[in-house]
Amino acid sequence: MINVGITGLGFMGMIHYLAYQRIRGANVKAICETDPVRLSGDWRSIKGNFGPQGKKMNLQGIARHADLDALLADPSIDLVDICLPPSQHVGATIAALKAGKHVFCEKPIALKPADAKRMVRTAKQVGKLLLIGHVLPFFPEYRFAYRTVTSGKFGKMIGGYFRRMISDPTWMTDFYNPDVCGGPMLDLHIHDAHFIRLLCGMPQSVQTIGRMRGEVLELFNTQYLYDNGPMVTASSGVLQQPGRPFTHAYEIYLEKASILFDFTTVGQDPSFGVPVTLMTNSGRVTRPKLGSGDPVDSFVAELQEVIRSVRTGTPSLLLDGQLAHDALVLAHRQTQSAQRGRPVKV
Repeated sequence: MINVGITGLGFMGMIHYLAYQRIRGANVKAICETDPVRLSGDWRSIKGNFGPQGKKMNLQGIARHADLDALLADPSIDLVDICLPPSQHVGATIAALKAGKHVFCEKPIALKPADAKRMVRTAKQVGKLLLIGHVLPFFPEYRFAYRTVTSGKFGKMIGGYFRRMISDPTWMTDFYNPDVCGGPMLDLHIHDAHFIRLLCGMPQSVQTIGRMRGEVLELFNTQYLYDNGPMVTASSGVLQQPGRPFTHAYEIYLEKASILFDFTTVGQDPSFGVPVTLMTNSGRVTRPKLGSGDPVDSFVAELQEVIRSVRTGTPSLLLDGQLAHDALVLAHRQTQSAQRGRPVKV
């Protein structure tokens, strides 16, 4: 049994808690949270842009701490699951690693690449696993795309377009603060930067245009420039249109096939503009069956990979800390490109 301590009871901390309940071999033994109401089990103030909303929870049998050091002092905790604001990732991660714990930290790995590099280096020095919560490859639509591309069955990837938009997340304080959350680039688009890095490797340079909101990009479009590689673009950001709270989509072009996907939420209603569709050069069109549609299932799959990795002591390809560092580097280079009005080398 892998004993887990969760630190941070925001929306993602709640989702992780719910997901662990579905996983054999995982036990949430402790929780750390500074808000006494949430620490008591009253999660009704927690909400996000998908999945269940918070409610009163029975936390009987779970140790509850207001201080991270108290959680880290528990020798029975094997894995610390960090769901704190991004500005706190580096400090909490390094403290947990040095306390002899494996760490699963929500994305982005950090706000600055230098801090991400320090986190990766510390994990190697102490011989513990650092896993970063980039959940997108565990969503069935993206898992299908990843497996199809990497199988090589339809040839090399020659191009792709990725889109991810949300309405203004007014329930999130400091969302646009570059020193706390990092804005849409680091909180939202980092998903696609990670997925593009996973599929295509690091580009030689990036070129971004966009609209700033204070010190961060609010709405932007990026070209990822590869020498003799795929033609890849991505659009992301915030639109001041609460009637369309979330949308994500992709088109991936292979030598012998294309994969399409387009999902949006209109009001409270989920809508598939294009369910995952594979179209081959022969004219064949297929739409694979992709699970229940419950978004929490994707977090269950992600955390199952975390528990497998900790139990076996082997790194995870999809949750690798260096991969998360690379995605953060891409996000920073994209912002620099928009600010400078020209391509920026990676």
